[in-house]
Amino acid sequence: MILNIPEMSCGHCRAAVEAAVAGLDAGAIVTVDLAARQAEIVTGAAPEAVIAALAAAGYEATAAR
Repeated sequence: MILNIPEMSCGHCRAAVEAAVAGLDAGAIVTVDLAARQAEIVTGAAPEAVIAALAAAGYEATAAR
């Protein structure tokens, strides 16, 4: 899944997003594009669960179209 994460803008943000997803699924693969403010996440977790984990970490995320 590809998510838009508008508030993600720096290396700290990248680490926080990666940690939030890892807390949900330690085997997830997270590829962050800071310039586009998007993350591609390969996980078995439901998209809603990933979005909720990111929200809990302070990052609003929506599915990219």
